[in-house]
Amino acid sequence: MFDSVLVANRGEIAVRVIRALRRFGIRSVAVYSDADADALHVRLADVAVRIGPAAARESYLSIDRIIDAARETGAQAVHPGYGFLAENTEFARACEKAGLVFIGPPAEAIDAMGDKIRAKLTVRAAGVPVVPGRTEAGMTDDDLVDAALEIGFPVLLKPSAGGGGKGMRLVHAAEGLWDAIESARREARGSFGDDTLLIERFVTNPRHIEIQVLADAHGGVVHLGERECSLQRRHQKIIEEAPSPLLTPDVREAMGQAAVDAAKSVGYVGAGTVEFIVDGTTGDYYFMEMNTRLQVEHPVTELATGIDLVEWQLRVAAGERLALGSVELSRHAVEARVYAEDPARGFLPTGGTVLALREPSDVRVDSALYEGLTVGSDYDPMLAKVIASGDTREEALRRLDSALGRMVVLGVTTNIPFLRALLRDPDVRAGALDTGLVERKLDSLVHDEVPEVVYAAAALERQLAPHGDDPWDQPGGWRIGEHAWTTWRVDDVDVRVRGSEVVVGDGEVMRLSASVVDGDLVVGTRRYAMARAGDVLWLGADGHSWALTEHEQSEAASAADTGTGGPVTSPMPGTVLVVRAEQGSHVTAGQALFVVEAMKMEHTVTAPVDGVLAEVNVQAGQQVALDQTLAVVVPHQE
Repeated sequence: MFDSVLVANRGEIAVRVIRALRRFGIRSVAVYSDADADALHVRLADVAVRIGPAAARESYLSIDRIIDAARETGAQAVHPGYGFLAENTEFARACEKAGLVFIGPPAEAIDAMGDKIRAKLTVRAAGVPVVPGRTEAGMTDDDLVDAALEIGFPVLLKPSAGGGGKGMRLVHAAEGLWDAIESARREARGSFGDDTLLIERFVTNPRHIEIQVLADAHGGVVHLGERECSLQRRHQKIIEEAPSPLLTPDVREAMGQAAVDAAKSVGYVGAGTVEFIVDGTTGDYYFMEMNTRLQVEHPVTELATGIDLVEWQLRVAAGERLALGSVELSRHAVEARVYAEDPARGFLPTGGTVLALREPSDVRVDSALYEGLTVGSDYDPMLAKVIASGDTREEALRRLDSALGRMVVLGVTTNIPFLRALLRDPDVRAGALDTGLVERKLDSLVHDEVPEVVYAAAALERQLAPHGDDPWDQPGGWRIGEHAWTTWRVDDVDVRVRGSEVVVGDGEVMRLSASVVDGDLVVGTRRYAMARAGDVLWLGADGHSWALTEHEQSEAASAADTGTGGPVTSPMPGTVLVVRAEQGSHVTAGQALFVVEAMKMEHTVTAPVDGVLAEVNVQAGQQVALDQTLAVVVPHQE
């Protein structure tokens, strides 16, 4: 076994690998960018080396800097985690050339499976079924359009390189195909440095099921069963589980054998995942791609089988033979990915500073969170994974829902309430899954309204806050003769308080007691975690969090927004990629004006109304903040 291993990654996967190395008594070496100088993986590692500025291309994607860090620290091997350079053939070869063991498959296997076109041709030759489509290398835009018309809509555009849904576009009709190709190529080029696309028939009623494989350097290959990954947004997984509620033992064994055959076809070594698309109506399954690395969702396989995949990555890389015995899915496990994103705004990335954090202790949590962490727009928005297991699927789902309800992240908007709503959906509970479920049911899964009692809690907390010793300075409504009402402005809602009586807007009088217990705000029978950032009060309960801006009524009136025209704001912190209109030009409602990118995600910003662009405040390449005004549209006069 190795004495020292460098982890060429960041975030929760770097933390997870470093903790595994610690269990084996192996010295861990972390690398970090300027944005991650105080990150959790840096704190936990035995040695940490700065490799560059925040931009990934100058740090986590710099092969030379990572190899130099390994040499300088005396590391014997490199664990790539997932993302960044994990499936980069040049990186695997550079490790080998530097005398470092790459804890992953041979470069030739990465090369064969990293190109989706070549991968499909390879596994098809091995007898593995593939999705109908066109996978020729070097297809032009015209070729892709011809292929779409030949295959028939809907079709799926996919980058030949990379994964994670980046650059993937579902196209339902010929109208919009050209724009989809342009956007897919741009995102693929930005994410993977390669804009080659392939096109496939989109399988209706699709389920995304993948098979975990392990292979040693002596020809041994086994599969560890499947993971159901059909619950997705933007072609990226949200909730995964093992085993799938769909597969029978016979289908599981058939798909497992197909995955083993695919791995053998490229001489695979290490942990890998063969992904299949399954027609939920017919049961037919097709090879999609092979991820030549550890998957984000690997913990569900670990909890379902009792097998530590990182341990076996290390053992196989050190030359050991597989010795797993009979592999069984003896428990049911479910994982939820916690993202810094706002489902109510189309899952756009968010950001901020973690002001308060509580993670459940009775389930597995793979996380890089800590209080004081600044969540920016430089990297993927995933913050943590919460994984629960049980003797039955129902028990695992129930324990995961409960754990998410006890998780507190204040200071950054997350998708936790959405995850809980999804876990409680009747179709999810019944196992009737497909990759379009989230999109179809999004309106019923996303609720951005703030409950009246939360506004009341914010005003009551303001009443409890210390305001000096002079009774005349207290906002409690004390007057000679009787209590008077004190009015607070919480966001854009008036809340009146008199003692234990609270009126929110034009609502009925609520009688609520309020106190602070161990730093939490207790209002009635409900307990809220709380934290402050300036005049913003964050409250959290049952997995929800609310950021509430408070003013006294008189202050609120003077702070009223008097903006003119129709402001066009950035839906997320990020970088302006494209500016498509000039100041003074006439625009129509819905017209594309800007493309903003953050965390490898593109979003098109459109004109809110018909009018004239009175202002254009940004240019391509400029960094922008959440809700920053990009332009102002002055509506046409009636």
